[in-house]
Order: sequence, then C-alpha cells, then structure tokens
Amino acid sequence: MLPIAIHADRALTPFEEISDVVMVIQGSKISAVGPRGKVAMPRGAREIAAKGKTIVPGFVDVHIHGAGGHDVMEGTPEALEIIAATVAKHGTTSLVATTVTASEMETCRSIADIANFILNEGLSPARGLFAEILGLHFEGPFISQARRGVHPPEWIVAPSRSMLMRFLAEARGTGLILTLAPELPGALELIALAREAGLVVSLGHTDANLKQAQAAIAAGARHAAHVFNAMRPFSHRETGVLGAVFISPDVSAELIADGVHVDPTAIRMLLGLKSPDRVILVSDGISATGMPDGKFKLGTFEVTVSGGVCRNAEGKLAGSTLTLDRALRNMVALGVPLSAALRMLTANPARQIGLGSRKGVLAPGADADLVFLDANLEVRGVMTRGAGLEMSI
Repeated sequence: MLPIAIHADRALTPFEEISDVVMVIQGSKISAVGPRGKVAMPRGAREIAAKGKTIVPGFVDVHIHGAGGHDVMEGTPEALEIIAATVAKHGTTSLVATTVTASEMETCRSIADIANFILNEGLSPARGLFAEILGLHFEGPFISQARRGVHPPEWIVAPSRSMLMRFLAEARGTGLILTLAPELPGALELIALAREAGLVVSLGHTDANLKQAQAAIAAGARHAAHVFNAMRPFSHRETGVLGAVFISPDVSAELIADGVHVDPTAIRMLLGLKSPDRVILVSDGISATGMPDGKFKLGTFEVTVSGGVCRNAEGKLAGSTLTLDRALRNMVALGVPLSAALRMLTANPARQIGLGSRKGVLAPGADADLVFLDANLEVRGVMTRGAGLEMSI
C-alpha cells in the first residue's frame, strides 16, 4: 500500500496546533506529522490536499448504545457494522459498545456476541469507513432502583461477584468499563474485583451520599457516568456523588452535551470545577441516532423519539441522538476553547481506557483516525485507521 501525504491548513493534535501541516500515513498508522518543509515526503506517496480544513484526531465515544436503527445488544455483525458506519460519518472513529440492564441471560448473550465480533470478525480498515469497536462498557445491572433512569427495574440486582465474573468470562478480555452504584451492599468488593480485571470503574445511576462516593473512589473508582443525570442532585448540605466527583482530581466526568440532558449553566459549573483533562464528552446515543423520529429499541425495551429527544413510556430521558461532532460544536458555542473541547472527545477518553498512545492523538505510531473540519467545525472528511477517507472539499 502506497503511503499517503495529506496537506491541510492546520492540525490540532489536540495538545498542539500545527499550521500548514503535512501528515504522512503508512498503512493504518500515522508515520509523521509536522509543518510543511519539516516532514520528509516518502517516495511515491499519494498526495491529498485538504485546503481550508483542520485535521483533528478521530473522536472516541466510551458510552454509546447504538445508531442507525440498531442497538449494540443485538450483537449481530450486521447491527454492529451499521452502528459503526453511522457514527463514523460524524467523526467517531472508535467506540465502546455499552450495554443496558437486562436479564443475566440476555446480557451474557449480548456480551458474548459483541466480544466474538471484536475478536474474530471486527471491521477491517480495508472495508471502508467504520468506527473501531474497542470493547464493552457494562452499564448496569448493579445500579440504584431510585436512580435507575430507564433501566428496567425487574433486572436491577445487588452487586454480584459471580455475575460480574460471568460477564468477564463472556467478554474474553474486551471488557473496559463497569458502571455501578457504590452505595449498594457489596459494591466496594465488586470495585476491587473489577479493578483487578482491568476495568475502569464508573459511578452512575446512583443515589450515593458524599461519604459513600468517596469510599468508592478510595477503592478505585475513577470515572462517573453522564454526570448530573441519574444521580443524587447536589445540595449544599449533602453534596452526594456530584460533590465527590467535583473535588476528586483523578475522577473523569462524562458529559452529554446535547442541550437537553444538562443545562448550559451546569456545564459551565462543571468546567469551573474540573480540569478540562478530566471531562469526557459522550453521546449516550441509542439506535435512533442518525434516524428520523419514531419508535426505537434501547436494549430490550421501546423508546419514543420526538424532535430528536428520546423518552420512555414514563417520559424519562432514554439516552440521546447526539453525535460527537455536534457535542463539539455545542461546547465551543458555550465558550470552551476548541483545543480543550477536542481533548474531551479524543485524548481524554482514549487515556481513560488505556489507549492514550494509540487513539485520540495525532502522533507518529498512533492509529490514522482523522477528522477533517471546516471553519464551522462541520465534518468534511473522515479516515479510520488509514482508510475510508471521504473528503468534501
């Protein structure tokens, strides 16, 4: 395969801005990046001019349930390919397939099917524009009934060592994140088990008070799912899990920046309390992402989408139809510097799941996952692991 040399107005790595940039792609990897004239051009390279564009790393979504009319828990190659293709068009080049609370049998079947796809089939870059499915995020069933959101109450259970061990066995090394409620009996022991297995432990769907949340963080929890949503509200007398997240510098906070889940003032408060390197933009997208309004599945139950907003029969928010390119534009519209907003959906999530040198950065040796943005931060081209580039210049 011939190398590719891409010329663009600039690149955001996202830690550095490089003007008049040249990026060289060899196979699925970036081999060089720097200003024009300082990068050696390989012989026979295919040159691509991206005039008026900014190259940024591909987006990494660590909390997504589906897209394109399909849910990850379907587990079929067809469903997973459609999800991966749908979000790739919006700049998401890597994702963590996220389950939702269901029966143990149904959850294990889904985990096994997704793991089988990742390990045995996958999505070859040669096939075209697809996000890479990196692994699994287990959201539930060890969550609070009081803060369950739309998770089915009949399948919520107390933290169970045996059940988590079965999930991990079915995942065959593809498990990456576990979201649980730390106040539940047995939660701290489960956190220890999850950490031993290499999972990132996430606090979510929780009614924990400050003391309970801090105990979980002391036990190894380092993440918080869709902050502000499905957790005990902040109070000046009992700050709850939010207070613990706000004051713990090692804990990353997921944020759904769709203009529906979290008020802009709350977002500004979060950014004033947390380092930009500890905020992670997620979609929490469901099967309705990229689709017209209507009825869709989230896991095993039905939700209704109206005006792009997803709700269950009780009227509760049920995930979103957000894509990460829109999340980026929303954050910049709030006054967040572009480089900081970019880190929230590239380097930050990649680092949290242990892939900081491979994903979410533009650097030699990293995967050639590229997004080409115009002056309005609209996606005009995407490359996934060196392939599938579709430029609109």
